[in-house]
Amino acid sequence: MSEKKVIFSGVKPTGEPTLGNYLGALKNWVELQDDYDCYYCIVDLHAITVPQEPKDLRRRSLEILAQYIATGIEPEKNTLFFQSHVSAHAELSWVLNCISYMGQLGRMTQYKEKSQKGEENLNAGLFTYPVLMAADILLYGADLVPVGEDQKQHLELARDLAIRFNNRYSETFKIPDVYMSKFGNRIMGLQDPLSKMSKSGDDENDYILIIEDADVTARKIKRAVTDSIGIVKYSDEQPGIKNLITIYSKFSGESIADIENKYENQGYGKFKGDLAEIVVEGLRPIRKKYSDLMNNKDYLQTIYTEGARKAEYVANKTLRKVYKKVGFIPR
Repeated sequence: MSEKKVIFSGVKPTGEPTLGNYLGALKNWVELQDDYDCYYCIVDLHAITVPQEPKDLRRRSLEILAQYIATGIEPEKNTLFFQSHVSAHAELSWVLNCISYMGQLGRMTQYKEKSQKGEENLNAGLFTYPVLMAADILLYGADLVPVGEDQKQHLELARDLAIRFNNRYSETFKIPDVYMSKFGNRIMGLQDPLSKMSKSGDDENDYILIIEDADVTARKIKRAVTDSIGIVKYSDEQPGIKNLITIYSKFSGESIADIENKYENQGYGKFKGDLAEIVVEGLRPIRKKYSDLMNNKDYLQTIYTEGARKAEYVANKTLRKVYKKVGFIPR
């Protein structure tokens, strides 16, 4: 029997996960947990490249962990942990910094955009955090990393650094690849269906949070932007309806064609009303489980403590190998 392939993914505890995060990532991850060895890390070290209120960072970190579990990511099948609990992330990051080129890091899109805007908080962490991201991935021998379009460049850096280290010191790191789900991995905004759903915009009607009041969710769907064509059709000419059909299909399991047939000659009002009900009911058990978990902090502590123990065992094996190859005297 062949070993399972390894998947690594990290999420920053700096915002509240949206329906886009759930359908584009978390829901797919649930389906991976029997076939892959999965490491899901709450990357709190990455979070502090932007100033954080300490108590809010702690609260959000726990909330993200609870939402992971509530969406169906089982702690028994996956390794769930906080990045700051495994010191090998920071230690490997330093070694990789020493083989990273300034020019390459300066070309990273996110850093370039922030430096061009002349942001006040343009710190060294922002410049080197793609190297920390590479360390996150390479520590666990990840075969696959689920990333969005905006993070592909950072995965390329992780691949480059792995190859560079292997060439300089001999075969050490596995070269990771992108994991992309086949359908619905990009959920668009409800008010701006040409942009990815995100909580960073000003319009709260543009996104649905995994954890919010059911009535608020239903109202946002009913207010979603459509068009004047009036036909429920999965078409690039109708981006609003296309996005809503994607959401409908991801929740109901029905095919695009079946959804189009079901709402033939019915208009948008009936479709959006039904979709609101489907989404609210689909999220109800997640929201209930999340509430139960947040009321049981002791259980969450056992999960992240055990997760860090498992992660540390694997990460430290990699780090020991790296330290030996670069010439450090073993402890």
